Amino acid sequence: MADPKGFLNLGREVAPTRPVEERLKDWNEVYVPGSLLPIISKQASRCMDCGIPFCHNGCPLGNLIPEWNDYAYREDWSAASERLHATNNFPEFTGRLCPAPCESACVLGINQPAVTIKNVEVSIIDKAWDTGDVAAQAPERLSGKTVAVVGSGPAGLAAAQQLTRAGHTVAVYERADRVGGLLRYGIPEFKMEKRHINRRIEQMRAEGTRFRTGIEIGRDLKATDLRKRYDAVVVAAGATTARDLPVPGRELTGIYQAMEYLPLSNKVQEGDFVAPPITAEGKHVVVIGGGDTGADCVGTAHRQGAASVTQLEIMPRPGDERHPGQPWPTFPMLYKVTSAHEEGGERVYSVNTTHFEGDEDGNVQWLHLVEVEFVDGKLTQKPGTERRIPAQLVTLAMGFTGTDVENGLVSQFGLGLDERGNIARDGDFQTNVPGVFVAGDAGRGQSLIVWAIAEGRSAARGVDRFLTGASDLPAPIRPTDRALMV
Repeated sequence: MADPKGFLNLGREVAPTRPVEERLKDWNEVYVPGSLLPIISKQASRCMDCGIPFCHNGCPLGNLIPEWNDYAYREDWSAASERLHATNNFPEFTGRLCPAPCESACVLGINQPAVTIKNVEVSIIDKAWDTGDVAAQAPERLSGKTVAVVGSGPAGLAAAQQLTRAGHTVAVYERADRVGGLLRYGIPEFKMEKRHINRRIEQMRAEGTRFRTGIEIGRDLKATDLRKRYDAVVVAAGATTARDLPVPGRELTGIYQAMEYLPLSNKVQEGDFVAPPITAEGKHVVVIGGGDTGADCVGTAHRQGAASVTQLEIMPRPGDERHPGQPWPTFPMLYKVTSAHEEGGERVYSVNTTHFEGDEDGNVQWLHLVEVEFVDGKLTQKPGTERRIPAQLVTLAMGFTGTDVENGLVSQFGLGLDERGNIARDGDFQTNVPGVFVAGDAGRGQSLIVWAIAEGRSAARGVDRFLTGASDLPAPIRPTDRALMV
């Protein structure tokens, strides 16, 4: 145990963010650089090293949290990094982007603020990179087997790294021009600077993983041809079919899916554009959807100089405390103020968009909405609450409905779908087509980054068993696992 009295003597202290007026002028990460190391050892001492560490179950990766908390407390950063990497390929991603269900499951969180697990995690990995503790782990021998991974998001990258280290020759196919999937083009720079992806990709290249960008399987290369070239295939293409809003006026110019809007600002940071083709500058912006993607749109609009930003959510405002129906250690739905929300804008709950109104040139100008409430378990409009708000740029951030079935990947492979429209798989993450496996959102549906990495690691074990008859690779989850999270 790090410090038997740590949780009694110390309160929770999290990473401070830079002043709003400063960070709105750039796209750098919002946190004060170097602010965690002076406090993180003491924060790690709050871990109680529980006899039954529920934080393990809160995280689908099964992270060895009490162990690396203890090492962080003792400032043994090399040992902490080794324990961290034992279960997680990319802690620099999860330490910045994960909503930390492990903290919701922290035993200390029953009646006190939970341990800052996420901050400890990112401190360990950042220190490891700085000290050279993150090195390439090339296999000692090659198996002679080849694997293609379709998609370079966290699931695909995790599967590729595990399989490369197992000795297989792995090629990752990515339809975008750069590796990273939604990590690259869906996550704004102010949440995670892309240098973190770049150096991890260089590590994977040094280990032997190959990357093929600008190739969309199903369009640029037939899935059947891919299957002939490789001994096994992992489909980690994500759940990229966005949920739409089919209301009158949807066709007006200025209404975009979040994943049409967000990647363009990232491309500016990559140097592809001087200014984004779609910008919020000087416009009244409305973001439809109250989740993390919506918050990303809010923060992006602020940095582009929006005249105003309004975020709409059809559901009621979450509470500040756990609902009785979401008891510890489950993952609760709580009111969350992200860094983007700290920067301004208005959040409106329990409203539904009825239609859009445009000008004579076909550009959206107004959004009409109505308040809603639950009546007999159904969302019902409240008469007399209709109103309109200015909207010259609207982004739809309402989630995703499944993997892309239009590009031919699913049909060309002949993959079966489950009742939710995801690619079906068995206990080894193998589809109905022998040798074709699926991991991440493509098989699970829209989910969190920790689930994507866990799925990639687990699918890699299934592939390894398929190719060699046995596997020593870890499999943290099964396809049906839901753990303690929503």
